[in-house]
Amino acid sequence: MWVWSKLSAVKWTDAWEERFYGNPNSVISEIKGGKTVRVEVYCEDEKGALEIQEQFGGSVRELKSRNWVAMSAPKTEPLMIRDRLVISQVEVPEGTYPDKMVIVVPPEMAFGTGDHPTTATCLRLLVDHSTDIPPGWTFLDLGTGSGVLAMAGKLLGAGEVKAFDFDGKAVEVAALNMERNKITDIEIFEADVFEWENSQRFQVVAANLFSTVLIEALPLITKWIESKGRLILSGILAEQWQEVLDTAEDCGFQRVSDKTIGKWVTASFDAS
Repeated sequence: MWVWSKLSAVKWTDAWEERFYGNPNSVISEIKGGKTVRVEVYCEDEKGALEIQEQFGGSVRELKSRNWVAMSAPKTEPLMIRDRLVISQVEVPEGTYPDKMVIVVPPEMAFGTGDHPTTATCLRLLVDHSTDIPPGWTFLDLGTGSGVLAMAGKLLGAGEVKAFDFDGKAVEVAALNMERNKITDIEIFEADVFEWENSQRFQVVAANLFSTVLIEALPLITKWIESKGRLILSGILAEQWQEVLDTAEDCGFQRVSDKTIGKWVTASFDAS
């Protein structure tokens, strides 16, 4: 048993929680004094711990015995999305959900499984909107993470799907998930939202990014979405929602809905 650990300012707790959400072997502990947190991920082998260290720095050490208190049991209860999708961490026997589409996203290193409130709400909004537009719609997934939104879009009737992430390891994991689910006709690549050169417009754009990134990226997104297209935003902390909303409206987007779950807000907009 190996453990990766890193000390971080307490202000980054939300970011760490979202990054490791769905990984049953992750632990975030507040250090006495309240200004620092310790982030830990327990791994079966040294390779897994070193991969996380390569991404985020920190330290790696071997444990002589398993820390059963820190390591919780994996969550295996599937996530139901409306009456259309099932997101599962484990393989599901064929025929278990005959009237639903199943996506399997197991915990992979430092990446979640799709059941974080931000991702789950994006999935619900994607299902809802897919019933209102003809099949073959184009879809752009910004900050794809595990790739679950891109895969869901494809299953829900999207034609051309593009997905990218700033994190190269996320792209690697997402590609593996797409192969695992036999959904391979998605263009996935590593890119920076602020440097990506693109002239194509999409009917649906999803951006599950942190508020600070969204606020800067919204003017760019206006160039990537079709007139009357649908924009889904998430990764927004409740206290930052008003600033994101103001920026979106300044960019010409019209709010359709917003949903707060815990401290996170997810919203949908129509492009002008």
